Amino acid sequence: MNIFVLIKQVPDTEARIRVSGGSIVHDGIKWIISPYDEIALEEALRIKQKSGATVTVVSVGPADATSAIRTAYAMGADKGIHVVHSEYAMLDSLSIAKAIEAVVRAEDVQLILAGRQGSDSDNGQVPLMLATRLGIGLIPFAVELTVGDDSVRVLSEAEGGRAVYQATLPAVITANAGLNEPRYPNLKGIMEAKKKAIDTRNFSELVPSWESMVEVVAYGDADARPKGKILEGETAADKARALVQALHEEAKVI
Repeated sequence: MNIFVLIKQVPDTEARIRVSGGSIVHDGIKWIISPYDEIALEEALRIKQKSGATVTVVSVGPADATSAIRTAYAMGADKGIHVVHSEYAMLDSLSIAKAIEAVVRAEDVQLILAGRQGSDSDNGQVPLMLATRLGIGLIPFAVELTVGDDSVRVLSEAEGGRAVYQATLPAVITANAGLNEPRYPNLKGIMEAKKKAIDTRNFSELVPSWESMVEVVAYGDADARPKGKILEGETAADKARALVQALHEEAKVI
């Protein structure tokens, strides 16, 4: 079985993001694989351990996105494909999906795994668009995965509970928190990852004529949160009455 995993390089979720002149300041940012994508990769590696599958990671991004692919190598991925675009931040989800589609159509792929959404943009659109363009099924928010010879059974998060789906392969599955706990690369894996070749593709060759459907106008700092208000009162009942009064007269929510 050939498994493709879509990974995105994003700023560390604990990094302090600074904005200057309407753009994000990249200096000093640590870059990682988007956490949900890391869960998807871990699931692919577990399937590989059970069935001997081949795991290929695909990442669309600027030149330095190779660090995410090398992390994937260190975790245990077999192959890495890097679709290079110098102005990746200006690409919309459809453009990215088209590029990945071109890569996938040239391969014999049975299963495509991805995170439910990127931790930077939170769009969650690329896997859905990719599945639609390929004409194959998609199951989102997986928390349990069972892969057979020609089908996959998925337990997914659903509104108010969980749902069980089954799909014929090939299919696209998006990983949710709770599916697994990603492994940490060991020293041997990190050293071997530095030597592995990365298959580099040019975005404009995969998508010769493209036009972004979304324009990023500018980035800005979030508005400062207003200071909290301490409710006065000698007893809990007094404070409760003060709270109700504030919600009614100031917040106007009741």
